[in-house]
Amino acid sequence: MPETLYKVGKIVNTHGIKGEIKVLSYTDFPEVRFAKGSELMIVPEDGGKPVDVTVDSSRLHKNMYIIKLDGYDNINDVEKFKGSMLKVGKEHLVELPEDEYYFHEIIGCSVVTDEDKELGVVTEILTPGANDVWVVQPKGGKSVLIPVIDDVVLDVDIPNKKILVHIMEGLLD
Repeated sequence: MPETLYKVGKIVNTHGIKGEIKVLSYTDFPEVRFAKGSELMIVPEDGGKPVDVTVDSSRLHKNMYIIKLDGYDNINDVEKFKGSMLKVGKEHLVELPEDEYYFHEIIGCSVVTDEDKELGVVTEILTPGANDVWVVQPKGGKSVLIPVIDDVVLDVDIPNKKILVHIMEGLLD
């Protein structure tokens, strides 16, 4: 089993009687993740042994993905997977364009201003709309919200887990 697995969805229910499952997507790339032939791993909620599966087909239906897995042709075959996570190993991660990052790469990075002031560590990423917002937790005090825009985020150094930001006037008030 790969050492690091990444969540791409949660199996919330079965769909119909032909072995389809309803999946709540946790991925930015559902069209890649749930494409025919895509290899996924079902990690049971009860801590049971993970099951390798291959997507036979998928379609978007009411903000959920209805996925048919190869070799699972009956509701009884997939009933046991309800509540389980769908994950992929690191080798299946999609190559991102330059200046785009996975959440797991950003969370845990230390954030420093261009005036060499340490702000804290990214603990969460909010996706309210136009741009993401990084929640930075200082050593003491309340968290700081950093908008992920070019004027603020100057440099992201994933190998060294360090982010350089420019604090615009009024951002920390």
